[in-house]
Amino acid sequence: MARIALVTYNPGEEPTVDRDLAVLRQALEDAGAEAAVVHWDDPDTDWAAFDLALIRSTWDYSWRLAEFTEWAERCGGLTRLLNPARVVRWNTDKRYLGDLAEAGVPVVPTRYLAPGDAVELPADREFVVKPTAGAGARYAARYTPKERETAVGQLARMHAEGLTAMVQPYLANIDVRGERALQFFGGRLLHASRKGAVLEPGTPYDGPKTPHPRLEAWEPTAAERAVAERALAAVQGGADSVLYARVDLVDGDDGQPLVMELELVEPNLFLFLHPGSLPVVVDAIVEAAAPQ
Repeated sequence: MARIALVTYNPGEEPTVDRDLAVLRQALEDAGAEAAVVHWDDPDTDWAAFDLALIRSTWDYSWRLAEFTEWAERCGGLTRLLNPARVVRWNTDKRYLGDLAEAGVPVVPTRYLAPGDAVELPADREFVVKPTAGAGARYAARYTPKERETAVGQLARMHAEGLTAMVQPYLANIDVRGERALQFFGGRLLHASRKGAVLEPGTPYDGPKTPHPRLEAWEPTAAERAVAERALAAVQGGADSVLYARVDLVDGDDGQPLVMELELVEPNLFLFLHPGSLPVVVDAIVEAAAPQ
């Protein structure tokens, strides 16, 4: 019997917001596996006792990045970790968008401002400032050119905390067509979803945000699939090196899809929105947990 760790975060006294976790655990048990929900930072966990540690909802990692990547390296040395630690380390820093661009993948144009860099912000259009290591729109905000000083204040705080910032144009098509998430599992397209714009005008960068507004099922276009597959092919080791992936797409000014994010660490699978995908996910996990 395969022993599988579903790796999540410790929500403390708050209930977990991972709506899929209990359903996935039960489905794995029904398939004959032994599945346990484990906090990634639990010092008492014997990771070597599992055949597979599957990262699922480690949604506090961006606040504890060094600790999390060190855990991934350690866990991956004791059992099979998916996605692998080297992928985790690469993907937790959104400077990977530069790697994708160099490989010819169409991505949202991005500049990076590390602590000490001169601050240059767009003067002719709305723009977004966010950290290279972040999740759930943490420390992300959109600005007009007239709000430059507020954006500079955000950058100053981020740099004081040692964070590198990303500056991107705000692509207005997201207000019309939303953001599409294409999810891949076991090497094939699993399903897709669409959500509305997360960054509302005037929302403070350190204020609360709804990470998945107006979420709905989506049928991806051929162009969206093609861009998503190009992004996966650009991952070191290729698409076959990862068990799961989510490719977030938005439309550029010309209406063509661009990669906004390639999530290879802990993407929400949205199984509650796509219950028919559960058997595919379970089969792929059980297969991954089998002796290599």
